[in-house]
Amino acid sequence: MATDDLNAPLGQDKRKSRARFPIAIPQVIAGALGSFAAVAVLWAIFVNDPLGGEPVAVVLTHPLAENTSATTPSSAGAREHDRYDGPSGKAAAAAVSPSEPAAPAGSKVITVINGATGTKQNIVVPDNPVKGAAGKESEPRQRDAAPQLLEKSKDGSIPQIGPQGERAMMLYAQPRKLPADKTDAPKIAVIVGGLGISASGTAEALAKLPPTVTLAIAPYGTGLEQLAERARAENHELLLQAPMEPFDYPDNDPGPQTLLTSLPPAQNIERLHWLMSRFHGYVGIASYMGSRFTASEQAFAPVLTDIAKRGLIYVDDGASPRSVAARIAGGQNFPFAKTDVVLDAVPTPSEVDHALARLELLAREHGTAVGMATALPSTIDRISQWAKQVEKRGFVLVPISMIALKAKSS
Repeated sequence: MATDDLNAPLGQDKRKSRARFPIAIPQVIAGALGSFAAVAVLWAIFVNDPLGGEPVAVVLTHPLAENTSATTPSSAGAREHDRYDGPSGKAAAAAVSPSEPAAPAGSKVITVINGATGTKQNIVVPDNPVKGAAGKESEPRQRDAAPQLLEKSKDGSIPQIGPQGERAMMLYAQPRKLPADKTDAPKIAVIVGGLGISASGTAEALAKLPPTVTLAIAPYGTGLEQLAERARAENHELLLQAPMEPFDYPDNDPGPQTLLTSLPPAQNIERLHWLMSRFHGYVGIASYMGSRFTASEQAFAPVLTDIAKRGLIYVDDGASPRSVAARIAGGQNFPFAKTDVVLDAVPTPSEVDHALARLELLAREHGTAVGMATALPSTIDRISQWAKQVEKRGFVLVPISMIALKAKSS
């Protein structure tokens, strides 16, 4: 019998109801996303993951066996950026496992792994060989710093005057013996700074510059002691570059342990001693930047006094015409030299050549002149070419100690 819809009680639908889900699909998706976000937050809070999800390479290292042979690859050698390719982890270096070829004594082998292709390449890295004039390896003439000239500090050994009055500026100097017809010739000292930071600039300087060019080493590189030993073995005089406050500090920041006018003298001396401990065998200290610091006698005088009492030369890099270094050095009667020409203020080959010509002019007028440059490959190339010809024009190229000591006596 058909349903009598007209006579059925109100509110009672006798038709069969459709089945319905209790939760809608969009609600399910939203709940899942919320749960994922909550898990991510809890993971970040409670899981110690300092790499933050960056790719990780786990490397097993083993000591290398000595007195075994290794095959040197055809490449020129490994540079620092070849062994690590930034935070993406595309390249990584691994020490050689026992199954890999071992290095000769005094060398080590690294394996360069290409993260994109998985290919490996073994590279033999010599342990700072020292090349003589004929290209043969030779031992450094003064391999270690004289122990009597070192004083222990909390940061390491720093220079001091020896018990018999020995001074670093004399012991580590590399004076030239001038021929009789050159003793009164105008003398030029050239300083190339920034060594130890740029691998290419450091290599260019050691390969191309004559021993009479003074090398200034920055305090922030690695392997500075080995670099100093090699440079001294090749008869270069060395300076330590000390970062000092410029006028636009901190926008222009010379680096850690910078000497500042805002610090008390004791703290600046403490920073100076940290800088002095970075390597040994230098004849003196050269300022780096420092236009504000060297203009403040209150801040600068205690630093110069400490440099002098440790038997060192001070070389002003010429950053500021307001520097009081000459006046303080004259009052204390210790060796001092000031840069007359910054050779690569404009670091183009033509401008470096013009600066070298100005340096010759000043040397002819005053008897001595000091030029300073940075270890840029193009600058080093121009200086090395100039050094081959300058003495034919009546000048002599000398290390900085020969001009600084003359400045003291005059």
